Amino acid sequence: MDRRLVVGCMTGTSIDAIDVALVAIEGRGLEMRPFLVRGMSRPLGDLASGLREAAEQRPMPASRFCTLARELGEAHARLISDLLDAERCDLIAVHGQTIAHAPPNSWQLINPSVLAHHFGVPVVYDMRAADLACGGQGAPITPLSDAILLRDLASSVAVANLGGFCNVTTGIGRSAGTVATSRIGGRDVCACNHVLDEVARRSMGRPYDEGGMTALEGTPDPAALDGLLSILNEQSRAGRSLGTGDEVATWIASHATRVRPADLGATACAAIGRAIAEAVRGSETVLLAGGGAKNMALVRAIRLAAVPSTVRFADEVGLSSTYREPIAMAILGALCQDRVPITLPQVTGCASPIPPISGCWVLP
Repeated sequence: MDRRLVVGCMTGTSIDAIDVALVAIEGRGLEMRPFLVRGMSRPLGDLASGLREAAEQRPMPASRFCTLARELGEAHARLISDLLDAERCDLIAVHGQTIAHAPPNSWQLINPSVLAHHFGVPVVYDMRAADLACGGQGAPITPLSDAILLRDLASSVAVANLGGFCNVTTGIGRSAGTVATSRIGGRDVCACNHVLDEVARRSMGRPYDEGGMTALEGTPDPAALDGLLSILNEQSRAGRSLGTGDEVATWIASHATRVRPADLGATACAAIGRAIAEAVRGSETVLLAGGGAKNMALVRAIRLAAVPSTVRFADEVGLSSTYREPIAMAILGALCQDRVPITLPQVTGCASPIPPISGCWVLP
């Protein structure tokens, strides 16, 4: 059987950790069957502050960008070495750290040559660029991987990835084991963990509200809720990928001193939950993945707003919530290697009726 071991790597817009997954992929193209072997995560540590400065568009010299890219590549190499534990992989697919995204411009920072040199295998990266060049938004790029992973589900399923920004995949499941690309939908919805983490930093004095425990004790503030809902609904209706400038920092700053911390956290969760519920309306089952799935206040808000849909955790159907994104990178990298387009015009808005082959390569 045609079998590859592919390492997928992801650093999300929350700029907190590197997630890597070793994925066994059997078969080629849309017929492939991926299986998670194991995954690992590691905090970005001292790298986080520099990457956050870059993502916040703070001026810095070109030499600083070069250093950050190399150090991020080296941090990936160390984590992948621990993941592989002397086992050899066939391919590495790396996303890099998004430090700017405002289509048609986007920058996923990393030095991939570090990985090709260290492991002696092909490395595919910059998987948004081809779609952007054809007039697309370059995001979200995970819907096709979701469809491959969940093709055997019998119900109509939506996947909500609760990252720095929330993106959703819709129109999957009920496909009798095949991947029906014409039915797959997906889009960015709204700022998510960016809002919750900044609320925690500014109002609670800590990096994040662990488990959403503080927000669970609060009550949404009506005026603040209306204001945030207006912003998030505008983001959701815009039909574009979200990125630089969409983190709603102004809303947070305007309410952080007026609304008590627990209530501000509850307000943010309620608004985000309603925006997400509206985006997945009509799906029988909604699967939650990403770091925000650990925030019980956000999960509660989504469940309340998404009725009558059933809201479950992705892990309940065999899709790892923790490692969904690096698994997706592994699948997308393998598709690029098979010369199968990874973006869908109905998702990204790519102007070409035949989407481009994505991915830049560093060969060992």
